[in-house]
Amino acid sequence: MNPILPGRYYIPDAEARSDEDGNVYLYGSKDMADDDDYCSYEYQVFSSKDLKNWKVSDISFSTDWLKEKTKERLYAPDCIKKDGMYYLLYCLADGTEGIAESSRPEGPFCDKGTIPGIHGIDPSAIVEEDGVYYFWGQMSLKGAKLDPEACRIEEDTLTEGILTQDRDGFHEGSSIRRIGDKYYLVYTDISRGRATCLSYAISDSPFGPYEKKGIIIDNTGCDPSSWNNHGSIEKIGDSYYVFYHRSTHNSEYSRHVCAEPIQIHEDGTIDEVEMTSQGTEGPIECTRRLEASAFCLIHGEAFLRDFSSAEESYEFLTNIHDGDGAYIKYYQFDKEVARFCVSAANAGADAGIRVRLDGAQGEVIATVCVGRTEGNYDFRTFSAPVCGKLSGKHAVYLEFFGKSGKLMNLKELYFI
Repeated sequence: MNPILPGRYYIPDAEARSDEDGNVYLYGSKDMADDDDYCSYEYQVFSSKDLKNWKVSDISFSTDWLKEKTKERLYAPDCIKKDGMYYLLYCLADGTEGIAESSRPEGPFCDKGTIPGIHGIDPSAIVEEDGVYYFWGQMSLKGAKLDPEACRIEEDTLTEGILTQDRDGFHEGSSIRRIGDKYYLVYTDISRGRATCLSYAISDSPFGPYEKKGIIIDNTGCDPSSWNNHGSIEKIGDSYYVFYHRSTHNSEYSRHVCAEPIQIHEDGTIDEVEMTSQGTEGPIECTRRLEASAFCLIHGEAFLRDFSSAEESYEFLTNIHDGDGAYIKYYQFDKEVARFCVSAANAGADAGIRVRLDGAQGEVIATVCVGRTEGNYDFRTFSAPVCGKLSGKHAVYLEFFGKSGKLMNLKELYFI
């Protein structure tokens, strides 16, 4: 299910790395809920054997551990394995880039220091037989061979303009993989007006020349104020996946890591895939209880935000106005369902939800009236009968209606 991590973790910029121990490790920056800036001062690593159940590491790296103290935040990292050691490639908000090392994929990582001559963000790297190829930069991607043990680049290999914004839509966030005898650069693409796309370019050699082939995923529609995307592709078992992020809180921040399966065709191309709720798991069992965070597309003014206390933590859909809507993609209706239910709070507005099949213009299969509750966080269950017999795979679209103002908060939804 998307997001793939528990809701209290806001991990954007994910680099997914399969390891010899059978785990997939996620390396990313770390947003803080309700913060008004990107990232934070620490990293955590997440690991899984099945892409469903995730183990959370302790803090894997922190600016407190840097040899040179700073007040700058840690931006997007990568991690490579070479000669039995794991090298964390980190960057700071001021453009400083450096290396930390560990004998374990989840760390903790010990700082080796900054890389002289490098200034930029979003490092990425690939280990080849003839060495480590290292990439970084915004608007114009740079590359050079890197000696991670010595913490320096080979200056005579420095290559400028591997991808550019004018030519390729390159904004930032490069991630490199080798598939067969081809090199794939996945990157944040701004060609659709905002930096919401992950695109890919292919070359016969690490430093190019690269040919842009297309867009893998676009996170437009995840939040009214979303701005960027950043992620990676990785082969896990026999399948490939794209890892990306979606913002929440009506902001550019508080970003969640998500994943979708992708197909790489015989000619090396990748079809663009849509954001879904199901993610890597396949269609959702129709009576599964879903949290509001499962909404993969949100229309209008509504957005997801969090609530956290000593007793509980959850995300809910809020700022819902007349005409707003939200998608769950996709349910598998392999059993009969009689009612559609929501856990919602309504402090006084006349409000309801039309439940539509397969889109905003689809058939209405239920209409739920959401009555008044004691307050905006007094969540109660409201339901309505389902019309007709449902079968097969379908998207479900919730269309909110009411007279004026903020209509409700919505915490959970499910069929029974």
